[in-house]
Amino acid sequence: MPVHVIRSKKPGPTVLVCAAIHGDELNGIDIVRRLIHMKSLRLTCGSLVLVPMVNVYGVLDQSRYLPDRRDLNRAFPGSAKGSFAGRVAEQFMTEIVEVCDYGIDLHTGAIHRSNLPQIRANLKDEETLRVARSFGVPVILNAELRDGSLRQAGSEKGIRFLVYEAGQALRFDEMSIRAGVRGVLNVLVALDMKKPAKAKAKAEVTTPYIANNSSWVRSSDSGIVSHHAQLGDHVKAGELLAMIRSPMGDVLEEVRASRDGIVIGKQNIPLTYEGEAMYHIAFFDENAEVASSVDAIQQNGIVI
Repeated sequence: MPVHVIRSKKPGPTVLVCAAIHGDELNGIDIVRRLIHMKSLRLTCGSLVLVPMVNVYGVLDQSRYLPDRRDLNRAFPGSAKGSFAGRVAEQFMTEIVEVCDYGIDLHTGAIHRSNLPQIRANLKDEETLRVARSFGVPVILNAELRDGSLRQAGSEKGIRFLVYEAGQALRFDEMSIRAGVRGVLNVLVALDMKKPAKAKAKAEVTTPYIANNSSWVRSSDSGIVSHHAQLGDHVKAGELLAMIRSPMGDVLEEVRASRDGIVIGKQNIPLTYEGEAMYHIAFFDENAEVASSVDAIQQNGIVI
């Protein structure tokens, strides 16, 4: 497992940035690579621990899982005498995670699914909320802890974790990568570990909005999909999201939004089965403003 450490001469927080806990989620690898080779990255205090590939086996196999077919992000905190996944998780926890004060875990959507750049965190903690806001993506989800996840295991050790979700599995997405690099740098500035960069040009500021809940819109039929809604779209209750047709072109179902929200995740493959998740929609009180922030990050908000 490759590990790169940038350390200041002055004491301060230790921040972990890790990627590819799921081996097919590649955006984070390039985010970490860019941070490692960024000549302008100078810490004023503390340490930055960069791990581009936690699940090296999964990356080599282009697979989400470890060779024992277990999900590493459901194996934490692990066990030195447990399964292969448990042993990898335990070693990563004891040798890397437990020496850190903050963590940023980089993820993407699953196979054939894309995520809008977003942060997921425990926003009930004021310091975690402050750091999450500083990241600079348009959407922050107040996400529950999942059993066996790195974020849960870190939380139990007093480590504040952000999960960055953007793009899709097995693909590089330049906007998502740049947003991730900029977000990590913003967090370092918020923690007083790095001096703010001098603005080269006046850019529109991305104001994050908090969603306390979200849900997936699922297909009630199987067929060929024509997508009408895209990532970042502001949709209203009853609005058409997609059409499902038979191979002969007959309309089998009109997929519609159940309530107002922003599309933060969607299925990409133009085929669906009954019950399959198609659109992930986050719910806000300020939908119009959120839509404006999404436009900003897509058009001119990503400047590294």
